[in-house]
Amino acid sequence: MIRAHSVLALREAEQHALARTPPGSLMHRAAGAVATGALRLLGSRGTPVVGARVVLLVGPGNNGADALFAGARLRRRGARVDAVLTAPERTHPEALAAVGREGGRIRPIAQLAPLLQSADLVVDGLLGIGAAPPLRGGIREVVALMDRLRSEGGTGPLGPMVLAVDVPTGVDPDTGTGDLTIRADLTVTFGAASTGLLVAPQGGTVWVVDLGLEPSTPPDAVSYEPEDLPSVVPEIGDDKFSSGVVGIHAGSPGYPGAAVLCTGAAVRARPCLVRFAGEQAPAVLARWPEVVAAATVEDAGQVQAWVIGPGVGTGGAALAGLDRVLSKPVPALVDADALTVLATHPHLLARRVRAGGAPVVLTPHQREFARLFPDLDVQADGGPDRLTAARTAAARSGAVVLLKGHRTVIAAPDGRTAVNRTGSPWLASAGSGDVLSGLIGSILATGRDPFEAAALGALRHGLAGEAAERAGIAGAQALLDHL
Repeated sequence: MIRAHSVLALREAEQHALARTPPGSLMHRAAGAVATGALRLLGSRGTPVVGARVVLLVGPGNNGADALFAGARLRRRGARVDAVLTAPERTHPEALAAVGREGGRIRPIAQLAPLLQSADLVVDGLLGIGAAPPLRGGIREVVALMDRLRSEGGTGPLGPMVLAVDVPTGVDPDTGTGDLTIRADLTVTFGAASTGLLVAPQGGTVWVVDLGLEPSTPPDAVSYEPEDLPSVVPEIGDDKFSSGVVGIHAGSPGYPGAAVLCTGAAVRARPCLVRFAGEQAPAVLARWPEVVAAATVEDAGQVQAWVIGPGVGTGGAALAGLDRVLSKPVPALVDADALTVLATHPHLLARRVRAGGAPVVLTPHQREFARLFPDLDVQADGGPDRLTAARTAAARSGAVVLLKGHRTVIAAPDGRTAVNRTGSPWLASAGSGDVLSGLIGSILATGRDPFEAAALGALRHGLAGEAAERAGIAGAQALLDHL
């Protein structure tokens, strides 16, 4: 699990660490980690370090010093190192001298474009977590040039790999927002990640290096990793009921596939009993004969969690189904069409929350989220960032909110927040959300904390998307084979 903290908490932890370590010790350890990350990136493309062309983008702070000291190490390994200084008069003098002693070259900003076009690796040491967008002056010019060259493909057939120190320049370290940013393949950060780094896709792969800098306070947000996934292998003595029973209310004559996909995800997710309620029972049983099917929610039998919404429509039958599910004393996941119904009948959820009913998980995409919480529309001008929006929605509604996106945000009413960093563009396909709903529902049925169930389900869904992409198989059905 990656634990992320606010800039304030990270700064306080850094000051405590500096007070108990020899001067320069942390910086040299950080530089060693940056150099190691650079070697990993070069190796990922089969580029030998000897002769590799490395460009250091150097700002005035400690991140610039980390980049320079790392550049000195790479130079000793045989790399060709060029450093571009955005504030020469404020560059760390010892770090600048170190790269110079090893034969690194200092270049003016005017030469940056041709350097980037021939580079194998760019190290972004322009700004750290102490800076927030918007960018200004020379640093903005440098980032704009990087962005333009990458967008135009002007950096060669593959373009240089990019390593960011602490956080990609231009990304707000608390929110992950930014109008103009560097896009990194790898971000090396120290002690703990900043919260914004989890949300911003520009961070690429995040490597948290333990330098004894992690704050002692609870994390602001977390990101579950594959090793956090619980085992789904049954234990001796388990039976079909001991892993939880999940109920699925999905599908309609217009969307029979939603029922099949959502139910299939629950079947494939773990060895539990799956009950289906709805008029698409014949279609579901034809594909998943192990499912126990009924015509209605009332006839479905006992379950430990309900999933409602995929493909149910938005008419009277859907409203009645949502009312019945939210009246049940077990956790419920509300998705898709049921979210649209809930947006016009918010009292159904409010009634359950006021009565202290079982937890509810809402799983909207951005348009559904805007219908549920119009004042929190993350796509509107001046709207909140995704972290703030999801947290506010969870606190207001009393439900766990999973806001889908390239970086899915999961927020609990008590303030806990997770960011899912797995996934693939291939997940942006019809039926993908139906699979996610069934997957999370199966975890909910085990009695797992709803916030954790949503976060772990999003993680597993994202990993399935990545596996389907590697296999070259598109479509939601492909996800079922990789759960």
